Parts: sequence; C-alpha cells; structure tokens
Amino acid sequence: MFKRKFNALDFPDPENFNVVDDKMFQSLVLWLEDQKIRHLKIEDREALRNIGTLQWTQAYQDYITELKCPYAAEKRQAVTDWLLGLAVRLEYGDSVDKYKSVTPGKVQQKMNQQPGNSQNPLENLDFDSAEFKAGVTSLAMLLQVPPHPDHLEQLKGICILIQEKFSEEAIETALKNATKKDEHIPLDKTELGFDAGDYIMSEAAKILRLLHIRDLRDMQTKINAAIVAVQSITANPKTDSRLGKVGR
Repeated sequence: MFKRKFNALDFPDPENFNVVDDKMFQSLVLWLEDQKIRHLKIEDREALRNIGTLQWTQAYQDYITELKCPYAAEKRQAVTDWLLGLAVRLEYGDSVDKYKSVTPGKVQQKMNQQPGNSQNPLENLDFDSAEFKAGVTSLAMLLQVPPHPDHLEQLKGICILIQEKFSEEAIETALKNATKKDEHIPLDKTELGFDAGDYIMSEAAKILRLLHIRDLRDMQTKINAAIVAVQSITANPKTDSRLGKVGR
C-alpha cells in the first residue's frame, strides 16, 4: 500500500519493507526525518538514531506528537502512511517547478517501459533460465573451473579466475615468462652419481636432482639481485655535515 509513495520518495528497497518489523519501521522513521521531513535539528535527532532501544520508542512518540500526527504511536500502518504522505507533500513543496512538468501519461509511460529498452544489456538477462545455466556450465568447462550446485556461485569463480589470469598485469607477466628460454637437459645424459639399484628409481632420482638444481639457480639469482640492490645503496652514501656522519 506504500509502494507509490516509496517510489515518489526514492526510498531504497521498497519491495522488502515490512511495517511489522521493528528495525525496518524505526529505520524508515529516521530516514524520512533525515532525508525528507527534517522537522528536528540535526543534533535533536540523536534519540531517533538509537534504533532498537527504549530511548527510541520515547523519542518516536515525542516526534509524532510534535508533527501533530492524528494517529496513535502503536498504529504503525496508519502512522507510516501519514508520514509518507507528509514527506511527499514537503518534497513537492521543495521542487514545485520540477513536478509541474510531470503528467499522469509520462508516469504511466515510464512504468510501462519494457526492460528491453534499457541501455544496460545485463538487465535483460534471465539469470535463472536454462540457457544462462548452460552457458555458465560451458564456460566453466572451457576454463576448467570445478562444478558447483549453484550456477551463480560457479559464475563468481569464473569471474575470479578471469580477473587473476586474464587481467592486463597477468597477461604481461605471462608474456615476460614466455620470452625466457628454458634450458633443456636430456635425462639420459644426466649423471646421477650413484646407482639406485633400479632403473625407474634412478630416473626418478635424476628428475629430483634436476629440479633441485633449478631451485638452487633461482635462489642464487635472487641472492645476486639482493646483493646488487644493497651495493647500489652503500656505494653512494650521502653526507650530512650537520650530524658529522657519513651514510644515510
């Protein structure tokens, strides 16, 4: 019953408003006072901000009394409708010229506007349709994303993967790594240094040795880079004559 007034006031999430819910009702009263009615001074609205307390209940009763609301405080539905009507009247009074150009025909045309006329193509998608679910499944298989009973959760996983793997930074890193040539060492020409007693065990030991050597080389490269960075700092000390010290 409040839908039209909610829409006129641009109230957020009017579809889920429940006048019986204490928190929703109290939040609505505070929102109307803060945004539309503005009967109290800002500092005098503190009591209305204490949602969920006995202090709020007393402040609410005093508030509607000051506004000369004709309904008792416990009649929430009637009070809500009256407060919304008051807010609409005040909103209209603040912007008379704006609303003079609004006609019933224009309002009806806007309400009847089809979703297909939206400039955002995502607003026209049916996220629960069989075609959309099939598309998510196909995309997940293509990107090797694990299956999930909720297709929307699976879509979130796909989005995360795309951000991590296909962002500009990730692509640049992949291209840099692709330019590096790996050194291939034939396994049959690798010397193990001992006999494992079994051909398969010997081959596996060779692979582990090569991997260990590669890790050692990577570590040595990082150590060299760290040494160079430290030398670039210590090789050019700055002198502060005021302190009588040499260095940074």
